[in-house]
Amino acid sequence: MAGLRIERDGTTILDDVSWRVASGEHWVMLGANGSGKTSLLSALTGYLMPTAGEIALLGETYGQSDWRELRKKIGLVSSSVRQMMADGEPALEAVGSGKFAMIDFWGRLSRTEKLQALKLLRQVECEYLAGRPWRVLSQGERQRVLVARALMAKPRVLILDEPCAGLDPAAREHFLQFLQRLGAQKNSPTLVLVTHHVEEIMPVFSRVLVLKNGRVLAAGQKADVLNSKNLSAAFAARMRLQRAGSRYALKVTMKSRTVM
Repeated sequence: MAGLRIERDGTTILDDVSWRVASGEHWVMLGANGSGKTSLLSALTGYLMPTAGEIALLGETYGQSDWRELRKKIGLVSSSVRQMMADGEPALEAVGSGKFAMIDFWGRLSRTEKLQALKLLRQVECEYLAGRPWRVLSQGERQRVLVARALMAKPRVLILDEPCAGLDPAAREHFLQFLQRLGAQKNSPTLVLVTHHVEEIMPVFSRVLVLKNGRVLAAGQKADVLNSKNLSAAFAARMRLQRAGSRYALKVTMKSRTVM
């Protein structure tokens, strides 16, 4: 996208946002509440019409192509999808329904579709959940099933919108390690992780986009963008980025005391 601008009711939501994601790259999108992350995702998936600028996805340009078809090439894992899933739907059917972009799938999966759904459950390390209904799955299991569901349509891009929200520390770490393995696979789709927490940035994510007040504060290689200066500016507080091996932690300094 280039020069993207979105205005609604006299309020500028996104202003002059330019962002390019190349094949094979895995990105993290960081920013405070209200920075424009959700609006940018909505614009990217064709649910929020731009006021100015250009959005191109997989060689197709917004306004010149059928975005309803392009959406099928973008997988999305978000709390909004999780909350709409039917309590009684078995995990296998929940995954299979991803091919049709349907919630509470009422049709019948073909044998081929069932085998594909089972293969994806195996890929996300949850084959044992195939016959279990949604209501009995843990939060971590639900997130993995949603990833498999998103992969059912063979997307080129997989967006993970705060996928660790609501997970306990152990479940979060298990899910992050799973994302690391997924992103490292040879035929993995491009991953875009939206988060507030630097602790969730796994080594497989090599690039970072930082938003502030609807504008791009910084974007590029993780080593160049992820630093105390940019994070302090993004979250409007004094912050110190710490690194332990390939993982990160953040300390927020408020007056005379430090908060983890």
